[in-house]
Amino acid sequence: MASLTVSNVSKVFPNGMRVLDDISVDIRSGEFLTLLGPSGCGKTTLLKAIAGFHSISSGRILIDGADVTDLPPERRDTAMCFQSYALFPHMTVAENILFGPKQNGVPKDERSARLQNALRQVDLDAHATKLPAALSGGQQQRVALARAMAMRPGIILFDEPLSNLDAKLREQVRFEMRALQAEHGYTAVYVTHDQAEALAMSDRIVVMRAGRIEQIGAPADIYHNPKNRFVADFIGAANVMKAHVVERMANGHWLVSTDLGRFEVASDSEPAASSLYICWRPEDAEIVRQKTNPPTNDFSASVAAQAFLGNVTDIIVRSAPNDAEYRVQTRLPQTVGAPLTLHIDPDRFTFLEAVR
Repeated sequence: MASLTVSNVSKVFPNGMRVLDDISVDIRSGEFLTLLGPSGCGKTTLLKAIAGFHSISSGRILIDGADVTDLPPERRDTAMCFQSYALFPHMTVAENILFGPKQNGVPKDERSARLQNALRQVDLDAHATKLPAALSGGQQQRVALARAMAMRPGIILFDEPLSNLDAKLREQVRFEMRALQAEHGYTAVYVTHDQAEALAMSDRIVVMRAGRIEQIGAPADIYHNPKNRFVADFIGAANVMKAHVVERMANGHWLVSTDLGRFEVASDSEPAASSLYICWRPEDAEIVRQKTNPPTNDFSASVAAQAFLGNVTDIIVRSAPNDAEYRVQTRLPQTVGAPLTLHIDPDRFTFLEAVR
């Protein structure tokens, strides 16, 4: 395992497009860090810069404190798992796994030991002599992971490795990958645009947009304490509202005015401005039979639409006076058109950035 430091890295293509803009992040040895963001945000470019496949315009990349910025890929302590698996179709599973160590001049006895170890780790012992075409998508992905692990790198880089798998298999393989990483302790940098993958697999998440970092933090922290509207909306579903701070109350509570009415907001940090955005998650709203007395943090709405998802029902509610729509989750289906009273606890709100 190895640590990784990305320091003030920028990348400008020859046409003048800036795809990375002053990126800095420290990745601890043995950490599983995910680069998350929409298509075109620069996450794959950053991953390939770490691997040495892309040169950078400015900044430095260090592995275990050593500057590798100008080193070619083969001289960096990294291995890569690609989205397309990139297996050699004419080679068996064993030959694919041993290709890297053989190219690096690893002695035959050591190669054999690495092969047996890698096959055992990904549970492919019975498939060593098969060609990739004889394997399922999940098995091919595990071959790609075994090939990377056989290189014994300090850092494994993953470029959306599960995007070609169906939903159920993707969920299974991501748990397998995370369990292997936790067991063997290699440092992982993982690129995805799938928020569920990022939340399920990561020690920390780097949320990126337009070549810049929007927020870095643990999955729970980013989900419950997003920094701004982009992060709130990209990580899960979020209901974002404009709010005006009316007064500061006792015990870290603030009274704010919104289109839904007045709400108490509990926050350890002060709001960024007197006019700002606040958000709450669909699961934060509780359907109540009648308004509390006094009706603190309650609002009235009607059911506009709903979708049954099995364990929960997604509901779109519409609230006067501006007919705005909000998303709510509940355990039980409701009746479209029916009136509802909803309550949101003060500690379920999050202050976001100022309104500009």
